[in-house]
Amino acid sequence: MSTDPPPRPHATAAEVEAARSDPKLANVLYHDWEAGSYDEKWSISYDERCIDYAAGRFRHAAGVADRPYERALELGCGTGFFLLNLMQAGLATRGSVTDLSPGMVAAALRNAEGLGLDVDGRVADAEHIPYDDATFDVVVGHAVLHHIPDVEAALREVLRVLKPGGRFVFAGEPTRIGDLYARRLGMLTWKATTTLTRLPGLQGWRRPQAELDGSSRAAALEAVVDQHVFDPADLERTAVAAGADGVRVVTEEFTAAMLGWPVRTFEAAVPAERLGWGWAMFAYRGWQRLSWLDENVLSRVVPRGWFYNALVTGTRPA
Repeated sequence: MSTDPPPRPHATAAEVEAARSDPKLANVLYHDWEAGSYDEKWSISYDERCIDYAAGRFRHAAGVADRPYERALELGCGTGFFLLNLMQAGLATRGSVTDLSPGMVAAALRNAEGLGLDVDGRVADAEHIPYDDATFDVVVGHAVLHHIPDVEAALREVLRVLKPGGRFVFAGEPTRIGDLYARRLGMLTWKATTTLTRLPGLQGWRRPQAELDGSSRAAALEAVVDQHVFDPADLERTAVAAGADGVRVVTEEFTAAMLGWPVRTFEAAVPAERLGWGWAMFAYRGWQRLSWLDENVLSRVVPRGWFYNALVTGTRPA
C-alpha cells in the first residue's frame, strides 16, 4: 500500500502564509494547486510537437548519439512532460517519476497510464531520492533544479542512484539574466491583458475574476518556490563539486524566450476557448523560427549567460 501523502490542491490561508518561510512546503502547495491545469497552462502535450521538443532538449544538452536507456528517472517530474515524451521518442524503456508534490506525481502517473508507458512514481524530496544505489541508466529533469534548496546535494543523490557511467540531463533552468527579462515581459503582458479586457467589447476575452485571483495567489507563491537562477559557469562548478564527470552547460532561447513568455502569460489571462488551433500553431511556429535563429546565428555572438534556458549534463564516474 502506498504511503505517499494525498495532494492538497486547496491550501488554506494559514498554509500559504507558513509556506512563505518554508520553500519545500511552498513547492508542495504551489504544485498541488497547479497539477490539474499545469499541462494546459504550459501548452504541454504528449504528441509529436512535445516529443520532438523533449528529445531535442536531451540531444542538445547531452551532445551524444541517441541510445535506448533501459531504466530512467525523472526528478521533479511535474505532470511527466519530459520523461514521458522521451520514452515516446524511444530514449528510455522503463520509467520512474518523483516529485515533492503528491498532486504532480498522481498527474504524471495518470498521463503515463493513458499513454501505455511502464512508469512507477513516488513522492520524494530531490535531496533524498528513495531508490537504491546504481538503479538508473539515466536521470532527467525539466525546470526542477531552480526549485531545490540545495542543488549540489540533489546532484550527489542523482549520481548515487545512477549506474557507473550513467548520464543526467537537466533542461529548462533559468539563467540570471534571462530570468530578469522573462519575468519583466511576463509582468507587463499580464498587466496589459488584465487591464485591456476590462474595456467594453473586450470583456469576453477576460477569464472569470476568481480564476485571475487564483493565478495571482499562485504567482505570489511562485516567488517562494523559485529558489535559484543560474550562471552557466557556476552551474558547471556545482555539478563538478557534486562529483560528476564530463560536465557541460549549454544555453538556449534568447529571442524565443522574448516571444514565449508573453505568449504563455497571455494564454493564462484569457479564456482558452478564445484561442484555438490557429493561435497554438502561431505560438509554436514562432517559437521554432526564433529558436532556429538563436541556435544557428545568435549563439555565435551572444554570451551564453544572456540566453534564458540553461541545460546541464554529466555522468557518474565509471
